[in-house]
Amino acid sequence: MEIISKILIALVALEHLYILYMEMFAWETLGRKTFRTLPSELFRPTKGLAANQGLYNGFLAAGLIWSFFVSDQIWSGNIAIFFLGCVIVAGVFGALTASKKIFFVQAVPAIIALIVVLLR
Repeated sequence: MEIISKILIALVALEHLYILYMEMFAWETLGRKTFRTLPSELFRPTKGLAANQGLYNGFLAAGLIWSFFVSDQIWSGNIAIFFLGCVIVAGVFGALTASKKIFFVQAVPAIIALIVVLLR
């Protein structure tokens, strides 16, 4: 169960590193492909806002990655639980305010990872 939880945490962290990259460095290319409902003319003026969102996604990824480097199992688990909870809250909020798809792409993987972490 320990290995499965680490793999799931890593996948959630990788997803947020990808989001960081897309929102901070590829907003006008990958962002445009990902957020097809936004009018094309909005990508350039919202580049700074997207970069800010990307930075926050990077903090989520950093916290999840940090949990791998804490040698105390209890603290490592607590850190993972906290940051997975943050991802879940962000995913639920995104689903309520932006797109329901965000719940399935962002929150569901974190919910699954959290369940596995809690069961280990």
